[in-house]
Amino acid sequence: QVQLAESGGGLVQAGGSLRLSCAASGRTFSSYGMGWFRQAPGKEREFVGSITWLTDNTYYADSVKGRFTISRDNAKNTVYLQMNSLKPEDTAVYYCAAGFRSYGSSLLKDYHYWGQGTQVTVSS
Repeated sequence: QVQLAESGGGLVQAGGSLRLSCAASGRTFSSYGMGWFRQAPGKEREFVGSITWLTDNTYYADSVKGRFTISRDNAKNTVYLQMNSLKPEDTAVYYCAAGFRSYGSSLLKDYHYWGQGTQVTVSS
């Protein structure tokens, strides 16, 4: 069982930055690939990026590539999403998710555990 808790959301102006954190419980965090997803009002939840277990390779949606960076600290059981050059269209609830031995899937069904989400609002 893994429990996830996101933090770091808030209100920021366009062009600004935020860093989201996702703290995980459990002693096997390093065995999980981690994903970030987001859901805007009236839209489906969509893939933002992921970091694999074991190799720490990262993958990003085209819409955030070059602006967002995912990293993880296994000693702290935490994964991060650094978001730069934020745009109003990045406004959404951001969720982290854990998939056992995941190699960076962009599919929701490949993740077994989800956090409650944190709101990110980007004003124009």
